[in-house]
Amino acid sequence: MTDVVRFVRQLSHDLRNHLNASELQSAYVYEIAEEAELKEEIKRLRGMLSEMGNSLQRLTTSLAEVKLTEMPYPAAAFIEDLQQKLALQSAEQSNAIEWNLQQLDGATLNIDPQMLQQAMLELFANAFLHDRSDQPLVASAEIAAGQFQFQLREPKTAFTGSMETWGERPFRKLKHGHYGLGLPRVRSIVQAHGGQLTAQYDQPSSSLITTVALPLGSGE
Repeated sequence: MTDVVRFVRQLSHDLRNHLNASELQSAYVYEIAEEAELKEEIKRLRGMLSEMGNSLQRLTTSLAEVKLTEMPYPAAAFIEDLQQKLALQSAEQSNAIEWNLQQLDGATLNIDPQMLQQAMLELFANAFLHDRSDQPLVASAEIAAGQFQFQLREPKTAFTGSMETWGERPFRKLKHGHYGLGLPRVRSIVQAHGGQLTAQYDQPSSSLITTVALPLGSGE
């Protein structure tokens, strides 16, 4: 896997260099073009080149080593930040989430807020993307057994995945724009925080239940 990561990073770097050169060339052509229709087509081309570069950058980031900048952060504030981010990304999806928050006041986490938020957002994005029923997602958070425990319950129309290696093997499910890197990235981020990521499928309720458990911080 280390060799695969090195290969993808180098390939992405090389391709982005070519894309940057193409974008610069298209910018020059845009400046010397005179016809409005031609300018519009060049503008569209530059947008496509930019999106290709961004896709490669996201791919590289998904495979990068997790490096944290940890700080004390109130658990309640972290959940509030997460809710606001979800609402900004998609009001429709945000409204399809039911929140069940227990007493979090006074609980502190030692986390990299930005990195951990990325992991949580990926869990929600994954839930909305794969075999979701018309029932709302249920997100809960509480302090239990000396830990911060976040749980996401996803009603599923169908589920055929295996729980044995869930979120551990990248590149297992491939489709346009998605390379099976989201859940392994989430697992890496959670484990870097000293936490655990687990999942189980509840047959009676037809729900996939994902749990993130993190140690509590000292607040110092």
